[in-house]
Amino acid sequence: MNKKIIEATGLTRHFRVLERREGLSGAFKDLFSRNYRTVKAVDGVSFSVDRGEILGLIGPNGAGKSTTIKLLTGVLKPTAGGVTVDGFVPFSDRRRYVANIGVVLGQRSQLWWNLPVIESFKVLKEIYRVPDAVYERNLKLFNDLVDLKRHYHTPVRKLSLGQKSICDIAASFLHDPALIFLDEPTIGLDVSVKKNVRKIIRTLNRELGTTIIITTHDTGDIGNLCPRLILIDKGTIVYDGPTARFNKAFGSFRTLHLDMSDMGEDERGALEGRLAGCFPCREKISVREEGDGWVTLTLNQDEVPLLDVLNHCLKTCRVKDVKIEDISLEEVIIKSYEGALA
Repeated sequence: MNKKIIEATGLTRHFRVLERREGLSGAFKDLFSRNYRTVKAVDGVSFSVDRGEILGLIGPNGAGKSTTIKLLTGVLKPTAGGVTVDGFVPFSDRRRYVANIGVVLGQRSQLWWNLPVIESFKVLKEIYRVPDAVYERNLKLFNDLVDLKRHYHTPVRKLSLGQKSICDIAASFLHDPALIFLDEPTIGLDVSVKKNVRKIIRTLNRELGTTIIITTHDTGDIGNLCPRLILIDKGTIVYDGPTARFNKAFGSFRTLHLDMSDMGEDERGALEGRLAGCFPCREKISVREEGDGWVTLTLNQDEVPLLDVLNHCLKTCRVKDVKIEDISLEEVIIKSYEGALA
């Protein structure tokens, strides 16, 4: 058996998009003369994935993550290049191929809205022709992990977002797929439910040896689950390597959002100068205005203590509100191009 479950070489998907003209006259001209532009959603990416691996696929909106997943699941045909998944060419062998994978796409449920959860599971069991022993074993595994049976007789429409997410993940594992695609599996979930979802993913990977591909904007998912990640931007791979190296480069970065709407524009604009006068590592602090009086500072805590910067801003500025977050993926992309991962 091939150790590599996914092998992509020069994988490319381009779209032709109509450039529509403005107004009624423009719409009339479009009937006879159309201008198209080419959008390079995925542009010649090459990578491989080992069996039993958990891989994180991250990038900002519009980076090409979803298109890559659609190519890997056989929803889209590549414009150029090629990919094989578990010995199948996804688009060409789709009927046989999809019987051996599982997919959870964000908020799109594969459960039947009005049916109790257990009835949806039974329907999926018949669709995938899951042997009774495998079906019972996998249900027991979920019951041991998160007491899934308490939701068996609840219609899907009455489940909370967190409960539905866990049931959807369970449904994708019922037929013992070799590969699972999880698209934003923890989006919108509270901390406790996220913890349960991550526990499920880790356990199923360990117990069943399932290969798992996770696309997410939540860097916590990557740090907790994925030993390796691929960072995509503008359809190309920016980084493919150990998550530990990624965390070392960006784990200490924080984004500080300050509501300075009580201050004038000139006063907010002078913030950079005030920081430069107080912090010798001023160049390590990125400052930008976000609109509506909000100012965002991005900094590396290993070089400039966050609390020092926050205290300085609170003492010297009229600050109405404060939010602290991990570094955004957009900032990660910028710093990657600047050589932070070199």
